[in-house]
Amino acid sequence: MLSDNPIFPVLPAADLARAKSFYTQTLGLSVRFESEAGVGFTAGSGAMLFIYPYGQTKAEHTTAGFMVADVESVVAELRAKGLKFEEYDLPGLKTVNGVAEAGGLHVLGTERHESRRIDRQLRGRCARQGDPGSSHFFLSLEDKLMRLYSNSEKMTGLLQRVGMEEDEEISHPMLNRSIETAQKRVEQHNYQMRRRTLEYDDVMNKQREELYGFRNDVIRGDDVRDRMFDIVEEVVIDRVVGHISAEFDEESGADFQGLAEWVNHTFPVGLDEGALRKAADSGEMPSEGSLYDGLSAAQFGICGCINLAVHDVYEIKVQTENPEALDHAERYTILTSVDRLWREHLYAMDGLRQSVHLRSYGQKDPLVEYKTEARDMFIELMANIKEEVCRSIFLTASSLESVQNLLRSLPTEASHQMANALGLDPSIVGAGAGDMVSEVNAEVSQEEKARPVRAGPKVGRNDPCPCGSGKKYKKCCGR
Repeated sequence: MLSDNPIFPVLPAADLARAKSFYTQTLGLSVRFESEAGVGFTAGSGAMLFIYPYGQTKAEHTTAGFMVADVESVVAELRAKGLKFEEYDLPGLKTVNGVAEAGGLHVLGTERHESRRIDRQLRGRCARQGDPGSSHFFLSLEDKLMRLYSNSEKMTGLLQRVGMEEDEEISHPMLNRSIETAQKRVEQHNYQMRRRTLEYDDVMNKQREELYGFRNDVIRGDDVRDRMFDIVEEVVIDRVVGHISAEFDEESGADFQGLAEWVNHTFPVGLDEGALRKAADSGEMPSEGSLYDGLSAAQFGICGCINLAVHDVYEIKVQTENPEALDHAERYTILTSVDRLWREHLYAMDGLRQSVHLRSYGQKDPLVEYKTEARDMFIELMANIKEEVCRSIFLTASSLESVQNLLRSLPTEASHQMANALGLDPSIVGAGAGDMVSEVNAEVSQEEKARPVRAGPKVGRNDPCPCGSGKKYKKCCGR
């Protein structure tokens, strides 16, 4: 272990000067270093000889040591082998490597930090652990800290009137108090900025908690289908209230056509205006405390009619799907809508936060405006998520065969609507749903081969629908 390290002998000398002359002139050794503690000589192969005045050490005899790169590791290894060490300092060998031996640390500063904590840390370095030290700062009255946060102009004018020179030092407790006051103002300003940033972040955090709570319910819920139909009911209520007023007559307050178009565009149920008008005449009132509380009898009847039709069609879908695959498809439908729209919402919120400060030019609080706009945007986000879920529940399936079976089981008009929503040719349904798979595969094959597509005769809006339903094209597949 120590065999490869150069040896380091230490010899006492009664006369240090005569010993130095002997080793240099007689033995021809070169001086490596020299101090009051002794003289070190280069002894070849990296070794070194050291002489010191006799009587200044605890061991007044010849000693020898080894020059190693890492003393601590060598000592630890030798201690593990049972070797004991006696540690002592050689008088005169203690080099002046400490701050206290050099007279302490004296800091000369040309500015004061705007933070009192950092300013005090700098000054505290001067007297660590009882070491001597001092600090002296020279600060200009034109310094940013004094100019922005202190009344330096008044002080400058006062000094000019009393005839102070440009470079003359001024020392007064009032200046220290003025600097400390300026630092407090800066710290208060920074605190308000951090607090404002936290308030902005808190708005997004509350939205994030609410949305992810909704998302986790979908992921961890036992029966996601019930949650999905709750969403459908909420959307249907909003649409019915928007199209049908609480008190309406035949001339005003009711848009049965628009409501029917929305229902058939969203769900493949095939409801017409007549069915909705008949449901409005049911005369039943919703029970108190329910989801429909506050609706009129007509609105409640229409909501019940739409929800019943959606449930019936979805039961047909359930019969054509694999139960396990359908559960995953339902969760996927909701989560896909949530994640996509949430990303768009984040981009919109980021743009709002970057531009809302302009509201201050109109004597408005940007934070209040941000909270108001963010609340409205989040309400719109949740409404859009639910709308997209309603449009997607019949557009996802575990396999193409299940889509085929569903289209075959639906009424003709509902089949045409769903085929149109899926981007399929409505004539497939009219000719027979059993040929749909081959037709779809043929379309994919044509796209892969990049063959030119020849357009057939264009169907007019008032022409009979080519699907064979007997309705005009604009009332059927051309919606």
